Amino acid sequence: MSDSRLFKILYYLLDKGHVTASEMAERFEVSARTIYRDVESLSSAGIPIYTEPGRKGGICLLRDFTLDRVILSERERQEVLVALQSIKATGYTSGKDILTKLSALFHMDTADWIEVDFSRWEKSACDNSKFEMLKKAILQHKEIKIIYENTNSERSERIIQPLKLSYKSKGWYLKAFCLKREDFRMFKLNRILGMELLERAFVPKPYPEPEQVQPQVYPQIVLHFSKEIAYRVYDEFETTQIQYQENGDLIAYAHMPVDPWLTGYLLSFGSKVEVLEPAELREYMFEQVQEIYKKYKP
Repeated sequence: MSDSRLFKILYYLLDKGHVTASEMAERFEVSARTIYRDVESLSSAGIPIYTEPGRKGGICLLRDFTLDRVILSERERQEVLVALQSIKATGYTSGKDILTKLSALFHMDTADWIEVDFSRWEKSACDNSKFEMLKKAILQHKEIKIIYENTNSERSERIIQPLKLSYKSKGWYLKAFCLKREDFRMFKLNRILGMELLERAFVPKPYPEPEQVQPQVYPQIVLHFSKEIAYRVYDEFETTQIQYQENGDLIAYAHMPVDPWLTGYLLSFGSKVEVLEPAELREYMFEQVQEIYKKYKP
């Protein structure tokens, strides 16, 4: 007898609720007689599983049955609690209650060994309410109206169909279908300046996976960083993109769009960075530095 098959039968019944012996036999590639023997084994182990005779009969679980803590190993129970701790840290308000209930069910204390915090340093109620509204819109398939500011400081009002929240590269993003652009778009949550939940429902479309999207070709950026700022370079670039110099300085190579975000990002390094390539980015950085100089010139 396969213990693995017993667990699979149990999980299958939890999902389906009611199945026939022949259906189960076909799924697990055994005979119906073997399935009935497995049912007897589960019943002997205290699982409320039973068979119903007749044309519409089959194998069933007691309607209110839930997985007891014995089904999961101690390591698996701990992994479930750790996963919930991480979800709670994102600001998901129900996470704390679920974590408390499962801790009691598993008879385990939640080990306070990990902390995940995606919020800004000054966490605000606005961030939490935005997260909750988006969660509601995604789960209920409701359109939302947003006021959004893009990287070119252009503010626009759009109606979008929210599909999924995504955390990537130190920030939360919303994957959605934009009715204004009639295409899929990704919006950074911090740049959503206003939001209204609409009553109009929509049928969600699958967001295209990265391999389905035509890759964009960006110019190669070559940057020279002083050794004093090396810690930030390792935070921002992969080691394969970095060349270590004899004096401790670093040369970083990356393909990036040349836009206002990039120049603002590079200015955050102050005098510790020099753009080596491309020439147009060097010129634009020079213009920006001149503008800054005019503002602070005595």
